[in-house]
Amino acid sequence: MINRYLIIVCIMALNLNSCHEFLYQKQLRLLYKNTVPLIQPEKLNKLKDKAPGLILLDIRSAREYAVSHLAGARLLEFNNFNLNQVDGISKEALVVVYCTVGVRSEQVGARLKSAGYTKVYNLFGGIFGWKNQGYPVVNQEQIPTEQVHTYNRYWAVWLQNGVKVYE
Repeated sequence: MINRYLIIVCIMALNLNSCHEFLYQKQLRLLYKNTVPLIQPEKLNKLKDKAPGLILLDIRSAREYAVSHLAGARLLEFNNFNLNQVDGISKEALVVVYCTVGVRSEQVGARLKSAGYTKVYNLFGGIFGWKNQGYPVVNQEQIPTEQVHTYNRYWAVWLQNGVKVYE
């Protein structure tokens, strides 16, 4: 009888994780305006090793970036963003923008596309999507970390893999 109970609990837990991921993806699709093509975390992970000219732009705040970011990402704060900050980036470069969940980065990605950048992608799910898939992040000292800044308590519910940090 106890074994049967444990099996039922395990099945329910698996369904909750699947349900959570489904709801997260549904929420993102409602938030995105589809102005920038999306790139899935799995595809970006494969590209990181194969595309030496790949540019990663973190569009979050300096505080969020300091907690953790994708290795090699350059910080371009959303609130202070202007196109002069990307003058040194070729308009033909492969550019992936990301933020917490992909909303702010989509806005910056759209501005880059309007300015003539031809290969701009928004990371689906942002750093949450990346970390939830089990991919690594680093802190400001470039040391791997499990911490992820969750922007606020509301958004924190969507981070399933990592240590939640918020003010």
